[in-house]
Amino acid sequence: MGAMNWIEQVKWDAQGLVPVIAQEQGTGDVLMFAWMNREALQKTAELGRAVYFSRSRGKLWFKGEESGHVQMVHDIRIDCDNDVILLQVTQQGHEPGIACHTGRHSCFYSVLREGQWQPVDPVLKDPQSIYQ
Repeated sequence: MGAMNWIEQVKWDAQGLVPVIAQEQGTGDVLMFAWMNREALQKTAELGRAVYFSRSRGKLWFKGEESGHVQMVHDIRIDCDNDVILLQVTQQGHEPGIACHTGRHSCFYSVLREGQWQPVDPVLKDPQSIYQ
């Protein structure tokens, strides 16, 4: 029996998706969380840039296709249960890198303080100027 195809080793959910975390290679910052289907993971591996599956649009989402904020992928890792993917990326298109559609470095910019979510990271670029 031959080696199992690496993509078949991923534990896909009932919708054929797997959760994905994008982490900045240089800083270790967690930039965002998204989903991939088989095609998105295959394209990410082939192209060396992040390709996700947009659940709201029901189609592949090439990160940066509208914003120019492309994620170049250095490593694709899988967790011990084979049900979460970790991408180690360089966020391109702006310095410092913008991963969030709000124009921030990371999608994880709010902190729970005194019973409220409070944004603590600055907007690096006005989203209106990113998505026209």
